[in-house]
Amino acid sequence: MLYPTRGWSAHDLPDLSGRHVIVTGATSGIGLETAVALAGAGASVMVTARDPARGNAARTRVRRAAPRAEVEVGALDLADLSSVRSFAAEHRDRPLDVLINNAGVMAVPPRRTADGFELQMGTNHLGHFALTGLLLPALLRAKAPRVVTVSSVMHWWGSLNFADLMTERRYDPWVAYARSKLANLLFARELGRRAAAAATNLASVAAHPGVSRTNLFQVGPQMAGRRATGVVMRVGTALLAQSARAGALPLLRAAVDPELSSGDYLGPRGLGEWRGRPAAARRSANSRDDTAARLLWDASEQLTGVEYRFACR
Repeated sequence: MLYPTRGWSAHDLPDLSGRHVIVTGATSGIGLETAVALAGAGASVMVTARDPARGNAARTRVRRAAPRAEVEVGALDLADLSSVRSFAAEHRDRPLDVLINNAGVMAVPPRRTADGFELQMGTNHLGHFALTGLLLPALLRAKAPRVVTVSSVMHWWGSLNFADLMTERRYDPWVAYARSKLANLLFARELGRRAAAAATNLASVAAHPGVSRTNLFQVGPQMAGRRATGVVMRVGTALLAQSARAGALPLLRAAVDPELSSGDYLGPRGLGEWRGRPAAARRSANSRDDTAARLLWDASEQLTGVEYRFACR
């Protein structure tokens, strides 16, 4: 059964020896817990980090949990396309079994990426769009490659305005975040469609972690200088959210479950999909809009300068 009654857990991870995985944003929280679990199952794991010190600390944490694991650190800033290109140039020649597009920012004040994009759309979607496209040769060299794109329950509040994709007219941090998470789902959908149309064996699966206790909730208030908001966020997540380890389960299942198909979307199966074991997640009508997915893809190619070439095995 795809979703057994007892619920899927990290104990269901298969032996991943010989498989190579890249996890973006793996220095803390859900990304780090994902890297720890995959390394523990035998995978060769690369954690990406903007800060080398944090990357090395994450590698130490992973190796402490899985002493015999092969763990590397890759310098990557998804808010800077030159960094994305440099990272991909270093790693596109080695077969890549799984790419987990996890890194992100949430509800931050108005900021721009190095390339002038609104920070949340630029980091959460455009950076990963460019990274996946540039690593496509590595993915297509693997036997059964898979891309896992991490979205959020917040995508339900998202809608795309292609005349104002960067939310320049009226910026609201939560609206911009929801828009970027909707973009993640539309990207995953269109990637799967295009990969199938090109007759590749690349699977595109999406997942969301529910509401988990990570530092993601603190970044926005810290950047805005809102200490009271930060305290409320910290208390609220402590009371209501699940652990980062539990939040990583949908990502882990999306990365390894052989019964999943391209286009599947996983999240916690509890009330409101806030917490619980991973199962099929609900998605908004906007996230099922194939026309919007194609328009977003075209806009993303133009903005990043990255074109996907599926016939490159």
